[in-house]
Amino acid sequence: MDPRLRPLWRKLRYSRAVKVWLPAVVHRAWAYLRLMRLHRPIGAFLLLWPTLWALWLASNGRPTPKLFAIFVIGVFVMRSAGCIMNDFADRNFDAHVWRTRARPLATRELHVWEAMTLFAVLGAMGVVLVLLLNRLTQELAIIGAVLVLTYPFMKRYTYLPQPYLGIAFGWGIPMAYAAVTGQVPTVAWLIFIANVIWSTVYDTEYAMVDRRDDLKIGVKSTAILFGDLDRLIIGILQALLLADLALVGYHTGMGAVYYVGLGFALLFSVYQQVLIRRRDPQRCFQAFMNNNWFGAAVFAGILLHYVFAA
Repeated sequence: MDPRLRPLWRKLRYSRAVKVWLPAVVHRAWAYLRLMRLHRPIGAFLLLWPTLWALWLASNGRPTPKLFAIFVIGVFVMRSAGCIMNDFADRNFDAHVWRTRARPLATRELHVWEAMTLFAVLGAMGVVLVLLLNRLTQELAIIGAVLVLTYPFMKRYTYLPQPYLGIAFGWGIPMAYAAVTGQVPTVAWLIFIANVIWSTVYDTEYAMVDRRDDLKIGVKSTAILFGDLDRLIIGILQALLLADLALVGYHTGMGAVYYVGLGFALLFSVYQQVLIRRRDPQRCFQAFMNNNWFGAAVFAGILLHYVFAA
């Protein structure tokens, strides 16, 4: 080869290698992001809102930047870890469900060892975050880790995985109180109960989307357990949820603006009932998604109470 052409040849060869290598890396990264559900953050928001409720109430509207950062990052880390464990547990079921058949473990896009390695990395990040908190919070975090690990397997053995999800998702509430106050008072458990009820509501709406597929493959859910009474029971649970949150407001001395927030939350609950009235899967999914606004409305009421009280 003409020596004058060698630099050009190296550049061309490098360019070709990059063109082949870069798409492969992007595709792999996208598979990891999907495994962690970072492309669909709704689950993280549903976990984040009650954690922020508790953090603001425990600190009287003034959480430290350190605690705020730890709990927000912790929400996304543990939600991602929970999604990985869920996909690991359901890797042989997801391929038979229309909504989940494209998940990375179901399609064998990613190997199990890759998923478990990523889970370990996220778990290590969670440990680092928890070590920045006090002893009581660390002890509660151990229970929270067990809940995250065991939740994905509940749908095989019980028709009540939705309330169990609420326990797992809501464990950040007593942790937030423990981190701020060094104890877990009664009001923290009232918020925790509210979250269990709320999770049962929105995850039942979510399960209504997959009910036909779940019946075929033997996966259990409250949507199957409630049967034709699903809308009625969801409505009763929504009423109990709002009553519980009103009781939380009473115990924490919330002002009128908080109850305005609950009023908007009530409107979102009614809208969800409208969406699920025909049990259409797409509209049931819209009802599930609408719960993000429910959580935001409650938090807005808490936040504005402390803004106006300052």
